[in-house]
Amino acid sequence: MPLRRHTPARRAPDAGRSAALSRRVAVLAACAGQFLVVLDVSVMNVALPSVRTDLGLGELGGQWVVNTYTLTFAGFMLLGGRAADLYGRKRVFLAGLGLFTAASLAGGLAQEPWQLLAARSVQGCGAAVLAPATLTILTSVFPHGRARTKAIAAWSAVGAGGGAAGGLVGGLLTDALSWRWVLLINVPVGVVVLTAAAVWLTEHRQPGGRRLDVPGAVLVTCGLGALAFGVVRTESTGWTAPDTLAALGAGVVLLAVFVGVEFRTRSPLMPPSVFRSRTVSAANAAVFTNGAAMFCMWYFMSLYMQNVLDYPPLQAGLAFLPQSLSVMAGATVAPRLMLPLGARNVAVLGALTAAAGYLWQSGMHADGDYLTTVLGPGVLMALGAGLAVTPLAALATAGAAPGDGGLVSGLLNTSRTMGGALGLAVLSTVAAARTGGSADPSALAEGYALAFRTGAGILVASVVLMIVALPRTEREAAHE
Repeated sequence: MPLRRHTPARRAPDAGRSAALSRRVAVLAACAGQFLVVLDVSVMNVALPSVRTDLGLGELGGQWVVNTYTLTFAGFMLLGGRAADLYGRKRVFLAGLGLFTAASLAGGLAQEPWQLLAARSVQGCGAAVLAPATLTILTSVFPHGRARTKAIAAWSAVGAGGGAAGGLVGGLLTDALSWRWVLLINVPVGVVVLTAAAVWLTEHRQPGGRRLDVPGAVLVTCGLGALAFGVVRTESTGWTAPDTLAALGAGVVLLAVFVGVEFRTRSPLMPPSVFRSRTVSAANAAVFTNGAAMFCMWYFMSLYMQNVLDYPPLQAGLAFLPQSLSVMAGATVAPRLMLPLGARNVAVLGALTAAAGYLWQSGMHADGDYLTTVLGPGVLMALGAGLAVTPLAALATAGAAPGDGGLVSGLLNTSRTMGGALGLAVLSTVAAARTGGSADPSALAEGYALAFRTGAGILVASVVLMIVALPRTEREAAHE
């Protein structure tokens, strides 16, 4: 009898420790998956010259090493998010990470250009399945409140750090080993995360036996893919080229048909209630506009350092290190500010901080130095980006129904990716119009400066949007 009386007391702490360990593994797995996905958006940029030389790729072929990943990543994300809701967050996370890891291995071992392009395409599909599941796992494990906000902050910080670290990681691996390790490094990390997730993650799945909306999935995937294709084509052909206009027009038409289908089907991929949620709609609009400006920060600063200040790739990558730390610091501090200030106000503060950094950066010139034209404005821009990303993610997920967590996560990632792609295309056109095709450092600096001034204007517009449309508190978002 005494043994029986003491047994529950012994099991309760064990169960508590097991649950705590499971939550920690969930955070680590979600953060690792998000880091890999975001890192691979930009990590190939520094390695492209070596890839072209080794595989005999031309300038256009080299650019498509980046674009194929972006296209499939953007196109399949909503489908990946809904799959996590219907088939289980853990199962979809493992499937996405497994596909991403296998494709990374294939890409790192590629001997022909088509093999690398095919691997990058499959890698983007794996990322599209993996990325929504990372955030959904956190919202499933942690109930609404401070613990969830802290978990989302860690996820946001690591994701933002992955975007910032792309140039540094790509430069270090390419210089020390070869361009192949830019992809192969994903393999051991992926295997470790897969093993830990398979053992410790708990499955979460929406009950009810709903089926995937196949027509809706085809329409939204093709529509987003066509839009992404049209946007990335503007870099080489311009906005008025027939193939660019055809792709953009096809994307708009397909997405319009998708919306019509969703209002008629019994089990829609994107339930109309998601569109009617003010918080989800406003948070995604803010993520889109913020991404349109902030994604370009790394791109134009990299060009400025290499084309104007004459930094070699590795030095340019190392120069981004303070920004990587700054964006992670902003995302980490944001939850502490959200409690007294509210999520909306912290997001506004972040966008305003970034806008101030953009205006400072727009003073760049051909004779600039690291401290005043790279480090100072770069740290300020990155800090603002980190402050904004956590509250916007928290608001978007707080306004989601329990069964739509994966879908809302996919929508959030799609908004960020599409906003970044569109913003990069627009601001690249703005910069090119100012430089007039000149390669003179002074002309290039003027073009990049105009792009940053335009980005500051986009961020100010985002601030107005957030003040008008976002709820004042996270509690209001959860009970709208």
